[in-house]
Amino acid sequence: MSNAITSLGDTMKTITTVAAALFATAVTAQTDLPDLAGQQIAVAVENAYPPLQFMQDGQAMGWEYDAMAEIADRLNLTVDYQTISWDAMIPAVAEGQYDLGMTGITIREDRAEVVDFSDSYMTSEMVMLVRGDEDRFSDAAGFAADPDMLMAAQPGTTPFYVGVYDVLDGDETTPRIVKMETFGATVQALRTGDVDLVLTDGTAGQGYVDASDGGLKIIGEKLGTEDFGFIFPKGSELVGPINAAIADMAADGTIAALNKKWFLDFKMGE
Repeated sequence: MSNAITSLGDTMKTITTVAAALFATAVTAQTDLPDLAGQQIAVAVENAYPPLQFMQDGQAMGWEYDAMAEIADRLNLTVDYQTISWDAMIPAVAEGQYDLGMTGITIREDRAEVVDFSDSYMTSEMVMLVRGDEDRFSDAAGFAADPDMLMAAQPGTTPFYVGVYDVLDGDETTPRIVKMETFGATVQALRTGDVDLVLTDGTAGQGYVDASDGGLKIIGEKLGTEDFGFIFPKGSELVGPINAAIADMAADGTIAALNKKWFLDFKMGE
């Protein structure tokens, strides 16, 4: 593979493939989605993962907010959004403090031991985000070879584990990964030169690149793919209805429309 910068077209191609796969599982749009009679659900959000969910001018917005609004409309749900930090989200949902959690959560077997996942609503590829003037390394091996270089990551996230096991030497206590509380903080540390690398999925990474006015770029080969899903307490009766709504949205083109809105048309800061 070349080390060309990941393009938004690559991201859209991946996401479109997922939408097509979901469409194949829902030959026709559902006409008998369950009516949940206005049931109120508490949805945990982080608001720090553009373009999936973030704050702009005091307003919460993003792909996931639009998708959840569609799901709520189709299922007759009332949504109460509650902000929580990433590191607390999965345990809190697992304990039943919230009915659902969303913030670009990668579907993983270890997480599925404590929470239930929806079907995947998006697939993204892990990429390397660096400063726009970075010329000391162009791939993961180049970064790993210099012991003075640092990356930033949120503990317990997919970027953290990819950094540990796919980029570095498998030591989860390595001092080369600076642990931070939010994804936004990792990007800020990158921009100020406190760290040299941030790993992220292509959707969020491209959003930051587009908004950086040349301050950030994506380099190297993709480091794998990840499927995103909503999380629920174990045994939640919401999983089935929400999966049906996701399939319905794929079948009637709603997911494709959301992808276009948030990955092609939307520009942060406008």
